[in-house]
Amino acid sequence: MDLQSGRFYWPTTYSNPPIYQSLEEDIDCDVLIIGCGTSGAQCAYYLASSGADVVLVDKRKVGLGSTSTNTALIQYMGEKMFFELINSFGEKYAARHLHLCKQAIDEIENICNSLSFDSEFCRRDTLYYQSYEEDYEKIVKEFNYLKKHGFDVELLEEDSIEKLYSFKKHSAIYSKNDAELNPYKFTIGLLEKCKSLGARIFENTEINGKKFEKDHAVFFTKSNHSIKAKHVIIAAGYECLEIKNEKNAVLSSSYAVVTNQVEDFDNWHKRTLIWESARPYIYMRTTADNRIIIGGLDENITLPQKRDSKLLYNKEKLIEEFNKLFPNINVYPEFYISASYGGTHDGLPIIGIYEQLPNCYFLYGYGDNGTVYSMVLSKIISDIVSNKTNDDMDLYLQNRPLINK
Repeated sequence: MDLQSGRFYWPTTYSNPPIYQSLEEDIDCDVLIIGCGTSGAQCAYYLASSGADVVLVDKRKVGLGSTSTNTALIQYMGEKMFFELINSFGEKYAARHLHLCKQAIDEIENICNSLSFDSEFCRRDTLYYQSYEEDYEKIVKEFNYLKKHGFDVELLEEDSIEKLYSFKKHSAIYSKNDAELNPYKFTIGLLEKCKSLGARIFENTEINGKKFEKDHAVFFTKSNHSIKAKHVIIAAGYECLEIKNEKNAVLSSSYAVVTNQVEDFDNWHKRTLIWESARPYIYMRTTADNRIIIGGLDENITLPQKRDSKLLYNKEKLIEEFNKLFPNINVYPEFYISASYGGTHDGLPIIGIYEQLPNCYFLYGYGDNGTVYSMVLSKIISDIVSNKTNDDMDLYLQNRPLINK
């Protein structure tokens, strides 16, 4: 799958990453994880920490799939708003999902603190502002539900916003204790942690066949070696859909730029994450080396050639949108990407379990909070694979019920 194009930022932030060999023999394991991006590394962390014999494979060098273009705004709120999830799933169900996402952010922070090098995790607050006059009712409704369920949020009006930022907006939800990180460093750090716990990691190892027995699966590599596993987790990002198409998943295209380094953030209160109520929306965050990531302009485009043809225009458009908010910050796009972007029709990520693929678990951490979603799903899948109970499994299965179809 042609996942992305452009000039990538994250791989430049970590010189001399570790090298993992390709698989050159037949092996057995408890759990095979296909995909060595962030979601695969998160699964491996939980399983290796519990003592499982884990093997990870990736057809590329690790972390150079969608992880290399992940803009990594670490939030519990998502593109599908809380009140919209309530309309689809009910209030208790939707609230549990948001609390799991909030817990996942805490878990990511704890893991980052345990890694051997800095993943640039930093707590940030979030400003979610009203884009259009008619969005005010939605902002208030969202705020009321968040407040009701114990989330640390404030409703800001125009005067308060203007005191904190260089722009005016009629209203905004200000939520506390989200975060940002470097997804490439986070992934490499997780993989190195897993390696120290006994996990075996193979890059440049492409899977091209499989067969299933009663109590195990055998997957075959392009170089004609086999991996026998009791359980298989497919954590291959959007390329999961090449193995099993999931009808609830939907692919589109998205764009982002990473700017030059900036000296002055005085008009950007606490360097908050920023996004908006418009759909599609623009979002932005800062980086550890004082750059700005600006993304959005999502379109229902699946053809890579058409997606990439819009990159030059959209990188300038993103800068233009940023300048509407921060006209006094001089930026230009030093790095820029066009990329495939996956979501779901109903707004929740998916754990796929299919009768025709026994002993396999698909991790579709799709949506705007992919790193957080993958943390939630990784914990659930690792519990199930380890024969533990997890009451949250049913929230994310591909056949979950909607109360309003």
